[in-house]
Amino acid sequence: MPIINRLAEFHTQITQWRHDFHANPELLFDVHRTVGKIEEILRSFGIRDITTGIGKTGLVAIIEGKKNTSGKVIGLRTDMDALPIHEKTDKEYASKNKGKMHACGHDGHIAMLLGAAKYLAETKNFDGKVALIFQPAEEGGGGGDLMVKDGMMENFSIDEVYGMHNFPNLPVGSFAIREGAFLAATDEFIIEIEGVGGHAAMPHNCVDPLIAGAHMIVGLQTIISRNVDPIKSAVLSVTVMQAGEASNVITRTATIKGTVRTLDEEVRDLIEKRMNEFVPQNASAFGVKATLSYSRGYPVMANNPKQTIFAADVAAQIVGENNVERNIPPIMGGEDFAYMLLARPGAFIAIGQGDTAGLHEDTYDFNDEIIPLGSSYWVKLVQTFLPIK
Repeated sequence: MPIINRLAEFHTQITQWRHDFHANPELLFDVHRTVGKIEEILRSFGIRDITTGIGKTGLVAIIEGKKNTSGKVIGLRTDMDALPIHEKTDKEYASKNKGKMHACGHDGHIAMLLGAAKYLAETKNFDGKVALIFQPAEEGGGGGDLMVKDGMMENFSIDEVYGMHNFPNLPVGSFAIREGAFLAATDEFIIEIEGVGGHAAMPHNCVDPLIAGAHMIVGLQTIISRNVDPIKSAVLSVTVMQAGEASNVITRTATIKGTVRTLDEEVRDLIEKRMNEFVPQNASAFGVKATLSYSRGYPVMANNPKQTIFAADVAAQIVGENNVERNIPPIMGGEDFAYMLLARPGAFIAIGQGDTAGLHEDTYDFNDEIIPLGSSYWVKLVQTFLPIK
């Protein structure tokens, strides 16, 4: 099945919705204007079963098919929030909100799901129900976690749940997916070091936290290289080193910050354990005090085997088997759709964005050309999961 003709017919309208969302980006849970616009559009399709306020500002809309004898419900999830970035695209629909930008394509994700919703509400050519999930705070706020904790899966009787994200440098007209760990767990750490400050010309009277911190930064890298199985993937990146103000003063304190990315819960546990052992031991060796604050973020996002095959098969019906990568390498970025996959079986797929600026760049823009492909994928997913017999 290629692109659905009816979806191609209102490609222009869907694009207009996308440009409106792009011009009016909102952050984290503060997506009230976005949710209001989504609800307005959904109601224009005749959809009335709409619930807001899930996971603070999430929205779920239900479409019932021509038949509901199957008793099944499929969840289709999209994200809504933007990023705290100043846009530099010079597009006519560029962000009106200073310091806020749809730099990850969530505006396009919303539009593709709304396009599918319009078609599904018109045709109702399926047996069961579709739960359209519009999620806030994917960009670090854990909105997916809160929606699950609010009982979304149980309250709407969702059997399986599916997600989709655009991927720059993946060709237009292609999809990619993998079974198991697809995106990484995203943890953060802060190390506070305290020594004895003083004059830089008299280091013997000081206990230098910068020296201790420098050795910590180097030593932390050995946790990956000498503790983690080399066949398994892990990243430990120190991204911040803050200390001192004057060139002739040895500072009293220093702060190190960074992130840990893993694709395996055992590896995740191991790195946290070794960091908790390493930091105080290193501090003791240099005569400073040091405290480690380790914060667990999103869990590993792992696709279920059966649902991965199903999603890939549906994508292949739209773009052809040769244009579906079924074993794309895992990515060390994070995705809070992970929480939904812990609650229900499902799969997350990548749709090709083409040769564009990368995600989270200030020159990024969603590729409107792929809208009919994404919307067709959602529709075909529903019709295949909930066939009328």
